[in-house]
Amino acid sequence: MVRAVLAFGLMVALTACGGGDAEPNLLNIKQPRTDGPDEFSVLPSKPIEIPQDLAALPPPTPGGTNRTDPTPEADVAVALGGNPAVLSRRGTDGALRAHTGRFGVDPQIREELAAADLEFRRQNDGRLLERIFNVNVYFQAYEPFELDQYRELERLRRAGIRTSGVPPEDTGEE
Repeated sequence: MVRAVLAFGLMVALTACGGGDAEPNLLNIKQPRTDGPDEFSVLPSKPIEIPQDLAALPPPTPGGTNRTDPTPEADVAVALGGNPAVLSRRGTDGALRAHTGRFGVDPQIREELAAADLEFRRQNDGRLLERIFNVNVYFQAYEPFELDQYRELERLRRAGIRTSGVPPEDTGEE
């Protein structure tokens, strides 16, 4: 009996020396990164072009844009056959903002949603051992709200809605 208690105590002591998570915490978006630069903030600049007439160059504007500055949204619009001038009319998401705000906008929505989410997580914070050992129960708590992609695909197909991202399977009939 004494050996079993000592073995259990030794096992608990060894697990306490684990050193934390081997994988990064990907759910924490604001987690500080100290192991290198942010790979998403580095964009290559466009090649320098010298115009025929140097007088045609716009005057420099400190803090403004440059002809060689990357414009990924405009580049995507051109690649997809669109007009990049449309992007600068009302911002890149002007139509989306106008449509979603057509019934009014609640300026406190972020605070209300954060409070509701915190209350939901408090009510679904896991069992006793999960809380003691700080086990992440995020996915378990939100599982009832999860979208089943296959069931949704079948629902859309039954409704006659084309899903170009997932075309129908080839049945062999021609």
